[in-house]
Amino acid sequence: MMNILFVCTGNTCRSPMAEAMLRQLAKEANFGLEVRSAGVAAMKGSSISKHAVTALQDHHIDAAGASSTPLTMREVEWADLILTMTGGHKQHVVQLYPHAVERTYTLKEYVDVDEQVLADLMTLEEKIADWQMRMALGEKIPDADRDEIIALQQRIPNMDISDPYGGSLEEYRRCAEEIHRSLIKLLRRAGD
Repeated sequence: MMNILFVCTGNTCRSPMAEAMLRQLAKEANFGLEVRSAGVAAMKGSSISKHAVTALQDHHIDAAGASSTPLTMREVEWADLILTMTGGHKQHVVQLYPHAVERTYTLKEYVDVDEQVLADLMTLEEKIADWQMRMALGEKIPDADRDEIIALQQRIPNMDISDPYGGSLEEYRRCAEEIHRSLIKLLRRAGD
């Protein structure tokens, strides 16, 4: 059985929607998965957004009473696969838990497998890490490196799930659909 952890900011919108939807989809497909979610800035026990609850009801999922969980070592160690909602969440996870780098992806990065995009992402992450190290050491960043980072950023498609926080119910529904499409791809990939 595979353990999947979804991560977002407050664990009140995107990651709990992903958790609840994947749990239901896996159950319907008789696919053995354990699913949890957490937030990089979550307050333990906060209720998930009422709009998130409504968006999940559109998918026949009752999430009333669900509450947030902060991201801790316990969740990271439990997970076989960590899927974040944005690149920023991914960076946060990897900075706090570098040993989890090889099993941490954005959801879209993991399911929209394109070898060139994945190679570009890896190169970009390496260049940014090198850039940060040079800055910390007080070294100047060569213009060629800066230009390469910009070119990579322009070439890589957006791998973030849009954040509905504070938005309308319609924004939550669009976000839920975006997550749902990615989760269908996730189950297909897991079944291969």
